[in-house]
Amino acid sequence: MLDAPQSQVLDILYAREDALFDDAIEAISADAFGPGRFARAAARVREMAPHDRELSLVAMVWGVVVGSVRQTPILVGTRPALMLGPLAVLPAYKSRGIGSRLMHMAADAAREAGESAIVLVGDPPYYGPLGYRPLPPGSIAMPGPVDPRRLLGKELVPGALEGLAGEIGPRR
Repeated sequence: MLDAPQSQVLDILYAREDALFDDAIEAISADAFGPGRFARAAARVREMAPHDRELSLVAMVWGVVVGSVRQTPILVGTRPALMLGPLAVLPAYKSRGIGSRLMHMAADAAREAGESAIVLVGDPPYYGPLGYRPLPPGSIAMPGPVDPRRLLGKELVPGALEGLAGEIGPRR
């Protein structure tokens, strides 16, 4: 694994995801979430529909992928949204702002693409400062069990989360 001292200033390149990065992204996700990642409800969503590479990003140091975030076009009931995740950064590169930078860039890319809302399953203390707020319990049905306190949403367009409800499914 690429290692960098915490005090080292890094030259981080952020880029749209490319198929060339798939193996590195998978390795980062495996490291971050372990084999249990496939059993999560968010993984069920990603099985329904492919993520959008134009809305998914990587962070690279010295040409090596050290972090990534993916976004998948979904429907919540009949309304389009994005499902964000996974977001993962190699342990040696955590606490350097890479994850939050990827999140801001992902939201910007989604907004520029005309998307109105992003949903994710995650920790409110991490995602709250990035503009994500808890969704009303029971409003969104995931394809598997999810702690309703971890189901969060971000408006890219004012009011986009109002009345957002229903079962999550793929966009056709």
